Parts: sequence; structure tokens; C-alpha cells
Amino acid sequence: MEPRDAAAGAFVSSDGEEKAAQKRSAAKCVKAETKSKMEQILGFKKEDLSSWHNLVALLNRPTDPASLGIFRCLFGLLMAIDVTQERGLSHLDYKYLDGAPVCRFPLFNSLEPLPLDWMYLVYLVMFIGALGIMLGCFYRLSCLMFISTYWYIFFLDKTAWNNHSYLYGLIGFQLTLMNGNRYWSVDGLRRPSIRNAHVPLWNYTILRTQIFIVYFLAGVKKLDADWVEGYSMSYLAHHWLFDPFKAILPVELVSLLVVHGGGLVLDLTAGYLLFFDATRPMAIFFVSYFHCMNSQLFSIGMFSYTMLATSPLFCYPNWPRRFFSRFPSFLSSVLPFTSSEIQPSTSCIYPQNHSTEQQETQNVPKPPKLRLKHKLGAIFTILYIVEQFFMPYSHFITKGYNNWTNGLYGYSWDMMVHSRSHQHVKITYKDGKTGEVGYLNPGVFTQSRRWKDHGDMLKQYATCLSHLLPRYNISDPEVYFDIWVSINERFQQRIFDPRVDIVKAEWSPFKPNLWLMPLLVDLSPWRTKFQEIEGSLDNQTEIVFIADFPGLHLENFVSEDLGNTSVHVLQGQVNVEIVEEKKNYTLQPGEQIKVPAGAYHKVFTVSEGPSCYMYVYVNTTEAALLQNFTKLQELQERIRNGTETEPLPPELQPLMAADDNERAEVNATDPVVQLFLKRQRRMKEVKKRREAGALERLERFTVKKYFTIRRGFLMTAIAMRNLLVGLPPLDQLRREVEFANMKESPTESNQDEPLKDEVGHGEL
Repeated sequence: MEPRDAAAGAFVSSDGEEKAAQKRSAAKCVKAETKSKMEQILGFKKEDLSSWHNLVALLNRPTDPASLGIFRCLFGLLMAIDVTQERGLSHLDYKYLDGAPVCRFPLFNSLEPLPLDWMYLVYLVMFIGALGIMLGCFYRLSCLMFISTYWYIFFLDKTAWNNHSYLYGLIGFQLTLMNGNRYWSVDGLRRPSIRNAHVPLWNYTILRTQIFIVYFLAGVKKLDADWVEGYSMSYLAHHWLFDPFKAILPVELVSLLVVHGGGLVLDLTAGYLLFFDATRPMAIFFVSYFHCMNSQLFSIGMFSYTMLATSPLFCYPNWPRRFFSRFPSFLSSVLPFTSSEIQPSTSCIYPQNHSTEQQETQNVPKPPKLRLKHKLGAIFTILYIVEQFFMPYSHFITKGYNNWTNGLYGYSWDMMVHSRSHQHVKITYKDGKTGEVGYLNPGVFTQSRRWKDHGDMLKQYATCLSHLLPRYNISDPEVYFDIWVSINERFQQRIFDPRVDIVKAEWSPFKPNLWLMPLLVDLSPWRTKFQEIEGSLDNQTEIVFIADFPGLHLENFVSEDLGNTSVHVLQGQVNVEIVEEKKNYTLQPGEQIKVPAGAYHKVFTVSEGPSCYMYVYVNTTEAALLQNFTKLQELQERIRNGTETEPLPPELQPLMAADDNERAEVNATDPVVQLFLKRQRRMKEVKKRREAGALERLERFTVKKYFTIRRGFLMTAIAMRNLLVGLPPLDQLRREVEFANMKESPTESNQDEPLKDEVGHGEL
């Protein structure tokens, strides 16, 4: 084995590995070669790229299987956990309940979910496949079990797509073609011929290049102006994880320099820094810190841990041998191999630097000729890498999936580059025969909100509604969507033309979407003005910025909770119609008008170009409620310190028992007092949870995960029983599901719920 086999994807320096390899092969080598600077840094010579034969030999160079085996084990473990978490085994019955009128969004319209019990079987096969990958047991079969079911579930629901779910599927596919069971595997115990045998270098090349692409292209995508200027993820700077930075920098600079600037630099450089010996320790430290932060910032399942597991792939392939050799010898029977003696493999091409006499006397394998599998491995490596660099920029082909952002989200590595907020969504249907017009609740018959931003999903949703609405005596329905979106803190504006019947609208994956409204990027400079305006408002006043196209209008209803609501024109010309008063008012830039609460009004854009205006309002109900809370808080403080001398009326007496009885709100007759006490109790619970020690947090986390996983497996067992012996009596089935739904305690599950029932504010 030549020392160059340690090269990281044929790009990594192999100085340390060369020394170890030279020492091991001193008795075999006639004369050690003098390494060029290029070979010392990159791990290969120019001659290795000079011909197809040399390139195939390079990519099939024998390499230590240890690092690949450890990654296989970690990846399989993480995917087994992921099946119960992000893949959704624990709540599968909610998603695929038989007979439920649900609109789904598969990649191919002909792709449909199986009956519920069979879906549990699909998940069980995927889980067993992940376990097989982890153990290296019947490795190829386990990989096929995992990726076939994984990609089926992936294609079944576009609304669940994201970059890391796509990455899991890619890695599973790669491992299927690799020799990942050559180290620390059950297959190695069953088949000694493959135990601790060399793997070709291309196994590492593909994995390392894949992770490089994830980092580097994520950085390239972050060169977008919105990210560079700090508009994509500005809210992250308020998270407690950035408190150390906020101690020396204002929040605005933390957002710009740390969140956006730091994320850009790390993604652009991490892939390069991981490749080289001198920078690898620093790179591993920073990417580990980065992924640990992400695990707390976002609900991204096993992604952070999967990326942590990929970092050692960039180290020398024999790092597990050095690591596990430090453990006590009595553990050697359960730990991976630490011996440096590696079996030869027909999957590799060995260098021709051994004499015939040495080959005969020292049992050194003869250099084989290039076989078909060697050439196929090299061809696959090159084509796969080219395809992975091409896919994120293939949107000029799949034009129908392009919206304000290009392509289906999930394979472009544009992670966290775009943040959206939805202000107004209206679904209008029209009976094709009677002309009757009605409205649907946004998201009716769906389990996702992602359809609002993607034309392909909107078309699927409209088609599904056209099939469901006839059940409610609506014939030949036409469906219109009026969706207002703000992307990266811009104006709220329409994303699709509200005048187009989406049921009959044309859509093709290869043609531009004609009913997509353009993003008003020319108005982006207004975002600086937004910050100035918002900074001048008090805490009780809120504001919404709107932009609209000529010839269109916004119909809006002002809730009675929102007093003192006014429309201020920033650009263009609008006509405001008060529906009940049947009056119209034309406004120019700088003018404003107060609109009545509890009534409809319409804002027409009458200028030649887009209009820009803002709603300024105060939630008077919430303001009054908070004012009452303040008075009750002051009264409660006086009761506690004994300065309150006046007798309390009956409706305020529960304030006296609040400290001794956390359920005092049950006895409160006044609704404001009841809400106040309930709010206090919730705040105490939240404070207690935040101030909990590490052991208590770990226990709470473990218990929560236990009941989640428990439900998934119990429901799977019920489904398997149903498939094998048929459905039991309904009462028995109900008891079994209730047992599976058992949780740790009602209080634990309720602590995370928002105070939805407080008057005037749904997410106070």
C-alpha cells in the first residue's frame, strides 16, 4: 500500500500517514520515493492525472477502511433515530390516516401513500435498514432497504423537503455502492475475507467532496445581497446563544457580523480548511461549534449531528485505529480493530513498486490490471461529482418550479438564505354553474403551509380542492388565491395573480409560471426606512408595510381589537374605499386616512407603477389587558409586602392565594384575574425550565424522546398485528392507541403551549 492512500479525496495532504506507511513497508520497499511538494500537499502527483489509466489507479488506490466504517456506523445510528423523529414514525397515523380528505403534494402526481398499516411497514423496513447500516449486517441489503423506502417517503411529500433530508438520501445512496462493511461490522464477522480489508480511495473521495459541496455551495448561495446586508436571519441575533457577542456588540452588529458574516465565511472556507493538515484542527473546532449552535437554534433533527459525524472523514483514514488503541486491552473484543495489518482487496489497484521475488516470498498481492469495476468506480465518481455541482444550478431546466427563489427547496444548498412571513391569505371559490362565490379557511384539507410559496404546490392544491368541493355541492369549482408574502423583510406583496383560476391555469415543470407575480426588488432600499419608522414607534403600536401592483386592490377587514388603524401612503397613488360608508378617498404619498374597526375597506392602486403604503395600528384590547395586568401585579406586590390595607372584593381575593396555590385561577370569577393568574403560573413554569440544571434538562429531554419513540414503535406493532391477523374489535383498538398515546404528565406537555386563550392576542 502506498502512503498516498491517506489522501482526503485525492486532495488532502498525507504527511503523517506517509510516515506511518513508510515505517510499516520499510522491509518491502526497495527504495523510498522522494515526494514532490504537490504530492505532499494534495496526496497525488501530476502523473496521476496524466492519463485515464493513472486516474483510475488513483481513485482505486487501497485505503484504510477504518474511518469509513466508523462513519457508516454513526450514520446508520442517526438515521435510525431520524426515522422516529423527523421522518415522522411517531405521528404517522396523523399524516396518513385512511380515508381522510387530505390534499397531498408528491413530486409525481401518480405517487400516492399506501394504506396506513402498510405505511408503518414501509417505515419499519427503513428503520431495519438503518440498523443494518449501523451494524454492517447484510450491508448491501440494508442499504437498499433504507434508500428505497427513504426516497419513496421523500418523493411522497414535497412540503417536507429540506437540504439535510436530501443529503441523507444522497449519503445512503453513496454508501450502497461503497465497501462500508469492511471495518467493525457484523458482515466482517460472518465473512473473514472482507474483514479489515482495503477500500478504494473513491469511497472517501465522494463522501468528502459531497460534504465540501454542502459547505461551499451554501457559502456561495449566501453571497446573495440579502444575506450580505443582514436581512435573511436578523431575528437570530436575539437568541440567548448570541448573548456573549451582545456583551460587546449591539444587536444590529451581532446580526450583521456574527450571524450573517460569520455564517458566510464559515461556509465558504470550511470545506477547504478541512482538507489540509495545518488547518484541519481549527476547522473541526469551528464547524463543531457551528453545528452545536444550529442544533439549539433550529428544529433540524439529526442534521447537526450528521455533519459532526462527517468531520472525521477528512482526517487520516486510520484515525480510529490510533484512537481505539488507547483503550484498555480487555475491551479489544468489542472495540474496532487497532492492528495496522490490512487485508488486500480486489476492489483496489495496488502500486507496482514491488519486485517479483518480494511478491512471492512476502505474500504481497500482484498488481492487478484495470478491471471493469475499477473503471466503473472512477466513472461513477466523476459523473456524480459533476452532477452534484450542476444540480444546484439546474433551475434553467425546471423553470416551472422557480418562484421568487429558484427551484424546489431542498437540493440547492441555499440554507437559511430566505425568510418569509405571510400577512394575508384568502382562498376564494366560485361555483362554475351557479356563480356562487365563497371563501375557504387557508390551509383547509392540508397539513402544511408550504403551498403558499410554491406554484407547483399551489396548482396541486387547487386541483385537489376542485375534486373535494363537489362533495359540498359546489359544481365545477374555480379557485383563486390571494397570498401576501414578505421575503427577507421586504414589503408584503402578492406572490401569485389573484385573478387567475388556478384550477384551469397552465403549469409545466419546464416552462415559466405565467401567474407568478414578480418580486418588487426595486423597492428593497425601503427596508432601511422601515427600521427607522419601526424605531420611532412605541411598544404598543404595530406596523405592516404593503406594496401592490397597478390595477389590483387589497380587501381588508380591521378587527374590533385594532383601534386607531390608519393607512399611510409611501409611494404611488391609492384609492381607499370604506365599504359600509360607500365613500372613496384618493391618497398621495405622505397622506393618510383612518379606517374604521370592525368593518371592511378596500385599497386600490391607481398609479401607473406599484404603490407602497403601511398600516399603523394599536391592539387596544391587548393594551387594555396589559394595563390591567400591571395594576393586578402592583396590587399583588402590595399584598405580599403587607402594605395593602383595603379589604379586597371577592373577585380579587384569589390574588392572595396565588403563592400558595398555583391553581388559584380555578377559583377566580373575574376573567381578567383568571388570565393574570394563569399567565403568572405559565411564566413561573417557563422560568423554572430555563433555570433548570443540566441533569434536569437531560432528564426532561430523555423522557420526552422516550415517549415519542415509544409511541412510534407501539403504533408500528399495532399495524403489524393488523396486517398479520386482521383488525381487532374497535374498543380494543381504541385502548391500544390510548396506551400508545400515554405521556409523562399533562403539565409537562402543556408547558410549551402558547397562551392561546388570552383575550386579544393569540400568541402573547
